[in-house]
Amino acid sequence: MVLLIIIVTAGISVLCFRDRRLFDRLALKPYYIVHRRQWDRMVSHGFVHGDWTHLLVNMFVFWSFGEFVLRVFEYQAETGVSFGANARFILLYFGGIIAASVYDVIKYRNNPYYTSIGASGAVSAVVFTSVFISPLSKIYLMGVLPMPGILFGLLYIAYETYSARKGQGRINHHAHIFGAVYGFLFPVLTAGVSQVEIFLNSFR
Repeated sequence: MVLLIIIVTAGISVLCFRDRRLFDRLALKPYYIVHRRQWDRMVSHGFVHGDWTHLLVNMFVFWSFGEFVLRVFEYQAETGVSFGANARFILLYFGGIIAASVYDVIKYRNNPYYTSIGASGAVSAVVFTSVFISPLSKIYLMGVLPMPGILFGLLYIAYETYSARKGQGRINHHAHIFGAVYGFLFPVLTAGVSQVEIFLNSFR
């Protein structure tokens, strides 16, 4: 499932590198979503990236955390904790894309020039589901500094919130924040109280 999403995302992204019209049609453009009812953009923008670096970073992080999350989902499905692993993973990933879009759609609904692209919201969702599942497992900040996942999560949200308030750069920090929140809540939403108990027991 993880590899399939990466292949499809990479394929569509490469096509969009070469075809600006396709890029414009798939990108998140709140004005077109609200005023022209092109609701598919709330998902399709997650398959579009600005360049190779944007694509490779997103897909590498997704692969790094996605395989772990999917294995946990498979175990939980086998033990009756939750429903099918693949269906649950799809709901996590694509739900993350949509959750990361809602803020922009509301805020920029009357701005015909606003555009956002990338799977960052979905990737953030997968990372934060991983953090919820195993809050004390180490995550390497900038690939160098090891820290517990829960600490990484807190620092990540603080940084993204600060950056969003500054409003500088081309990175969609709000997409990162709302994708992360969705991902952190997702295990509870789909597996209930048992997930909360597992999370709390991780600190004992």
